[in-house]
Amino acid sequence: MKPHSRSLLTPAGWRSRWRAVFLLPLLLWPASAQASMFKGEALDKLADVLTWVVLIVAPVVGIAVFLLVHILPEKIAEKKQHPQAKAIQCLCLLSLVFGGILWPLAWLWAYTRPVLHKLAYGTDQVAHGHDEAKPPKATAEAEELQQLRQRLAELEAKRAGTPAPERGKA
Repeated sequence: MKPHSRSLLTPAGWRSRWRAVFLLPLLLWPASAQASMFKGEALDKLADVLTWVVLIVAPVVGIAVFLLVHILPEKIAEKKQHPQAKAIQCLCLLSLVFGGILWPLAWLWAYTRPVLHKLAYGTDQVAHGHDEAKPPKATAEAEELQQLRQRLAELEAKRAGTPAPERGKA
């Protein structure tokens, strides 16, 4: 060890260090303290304004933010065209009633896709403005349906003994 570092370990070294620790705050202490830069009527007016802000404005802003946060899962579900967006909306409203305890569930639900929905309905998205998902009609299916109707009309015409309609016309 160096000789000057040993001096801090002696009782005299500790005393000098403690004096500095206690005297430093006294040197930094302000000569006079003021609670506010406002005085008299200005201080009263500021107190009145702050009272109204705390009693009226803060609760209104708090409630508005609370409502906006609680409808976020619903907006996300609509944006992502979630097939169960109406159910997520219902859960968001229930979350408001129950103090927000259901909100994390609605948030998770909005970001997930139902596992068996595509298997059941053929799609995992709802067309905007529709309540339920409907499978898109393919042109091949429409043509096959038209051919079946034409064939049925031909069979009915044969049974009745009238000439069958032409295949190109419907």
